Amino acid sequence: MEEQQPKTGKFALNYGLLLGVIGVVFGVMLYTQKMHYETSTAVIVISIVLLAAIIFVGVNAFKKANGGYLSISEALKIGVGIALVGAIISLLYQFVLTNYIEPDFMDKAMEIAKPKAMAQNPNMTEEQWEQGVEMQKSFAWIQYPVLLIMNSVLGLVLGLVTGLILKKSKADY
Repeated sequence: MEEQQPKTGKFALNYGLLLGVIGVVFGVMLYTQKMHYETSTAVIVISIVLLAAIIFVGVNAFKKANGGYLSISEALKIGVGIALVGAIISLLYQFVLTNYIEPDFMDKAMEIAKPKAMAQNPNMTEEQWEQGVEMQKSFAWIQYPVLLIMNSVLGLVLGLVTGLILKKSKADY
């Protein structure tokens, strides 16, 4: 009797949900500390490390469930799946935060960015600044597909690296 091979989608969904929950908890932590306006290097690095760790754990769990065998294509599927599911959940939280919890999020973020932008470009007038802010507000929706694509590419790269590290092929005979 042939044993059931585990499905990559199940692992991608489960670990993607875990990544999404961790991402929301991280986002809430930033919100409570009033750090959710900043896009600091530390926040980005922590997010990437979390993504890499969850992908590694998810791919490794799949390998164990698959009798110790793993192909690179399976690792890629799991890596991208985890990254996508996690990104969708995090983006849903971001949407709720910026539209319902704190509807003036964009205004506050622009006020925080204004002194730095004015210092970098001293010739900018107040009217030019306001036009730029209005343009950014009208294109704010573009962040959602861009972040999904970026997370997918990151998941692809991390899945490839993890697959190369953990790869073990079944014998041909």
